[in-house]
Amino acid sequence: MDPTPQPNPNSNSTADPANTTDDQQQKEALAAFTATLHSVGTNLEAPLRDRAANIQSNAAALERQEAELAENTQRLARQNQQWVGFADETREGLKEIGDVQNWAEVIERDLLALEDMMDAVENGHGEHGSEDGDDRRDSDMELDGAFENGNWISRRKGG
Repeated sequence: MDPTPQPNPNSNSTADPANTTDDQQQKEALAAFTATLHSVGTNLEAPLRDRAANIQSNAAALERQEAELAENTQRLARQNQQWVGFADETREGLKEIGDVQNWAEVIERDLLALEDMMDAVENGHGEHGSEDGDDRRDSDMELDGAFENGNWISRRKGG
């Protein structure tokens, strides 16, 4: 075994075998480095692409939701206007009921006053009256009345 290296019969005789090996190793190292960078770039790029696609789909969903929200807001505004109209009508109806109740109370007081007056007329004039209904003896008796605490109070004057 001879310690001196033997030339490779397949290699180029003009090129240095050590230099060729270094060039080949550099090319392989460069290819490996490029492949590693490409792999790292692809590994980092894939999640970013997924995120970008997710953002685009979310943006489309947000636009749909925004349109639905605007439509629902308009629908609620119309319904709110209807409720305001209904409340106004109800308020007017209650106001009218209050007016009717007040009117009924006034009529009731007037009827009570008339009833008191008729009782007074029947009790005072009915027994002593003349045939023509003119009783001069009790002419000095008159009915007087006043509203106290919202009620008609009748009083007799004279006597």
